[in-house]
Amino acid sequence: MGDTPELELRRVQVHAAYEQVWRELEKRILDGTLQAGDRLPTEMELAQRFGVNRSTVREGIRRLESEGLVRRASGRRLVVAVPSYGDLAPRTSRALAMSQVSFLELWQVAVVMEPLAARLAAANANEADLAEMRRNLEATGETLRAGRSPARLDTEFQRLVAQSAKNRALELSREPIGLLLYPALEALIPLVPQAGERLLVAHRRIYEAIRDRDEDTAYHWMHKHVVDFRRGYELAGLPLDAPVRMPEPASPPGG
Repeated sequence: MGDTPELELRRVQVHAAYEQVWRELEKRILDGTLQAGDRLPTEMELAQRFGVNRSTVREGIRRLESEGLVRRASGRRLVVAVPSYGDLAPRTSRALAMSQVSFLELWQVAVVMEPLAARLAAANANEADLAEMRRNLEATGETLRAGRSPARLDTEFQRLVAQSAKNRALELSREPIGLLLYPALEALIPLVPQAGERLLVAHRRIYEAIRDRDEDTAYHWMHKHVVDFRRGYELAGLPLDAPVRMPEPASPPGG
């Protein structure tokens, strides 16, 4: 008999039972077998189908809830849900912050996505979108006259433009970036006195172009606005390559 050959084998990964419950239900949701609004079977029914106890099912469901894939409806029954941008963006932002991404890395993405959002908004914005932008512009003017920082309102304006683009992939992709750029803008504004007024001028031009369905001008002014952001950051003496930080909990979501 020959010698036993040397084999390179990986350790067998034994997943906890609740992970198998979670993964199977997640798969059914993501492939469309279970769709938004569909009710899940009861914990007892799921336990019987999976051949596990109810506590195992409950743990798997908690994982789905934490991901925003299911929610409690009336009567406490679980239904399939679509995770909101407000739930997903902070998670992605935390991952980016933990990866020590810099202002420059974020800006390099924003200078591409924000002008695209403005162009699409000029093509797709409706009257309700325009009304929200006008409200934001009025609030920004009042904030500047009162001598306060308009950073929160700038963050909101960018989010409103992205929502008006009617492109869910773009909106979801840019939201974590905007969330992390908010503290950077807060740091910049007190150091560059002219920043607030320049911001308001850019917002007005962007709004007017979107209102007038002028896609090229909307793109141009948004690009100019984002470039101006970096220029102001450099003028303030803030380091482009320093890691960004997550905003405080009281700061607004989105950017």
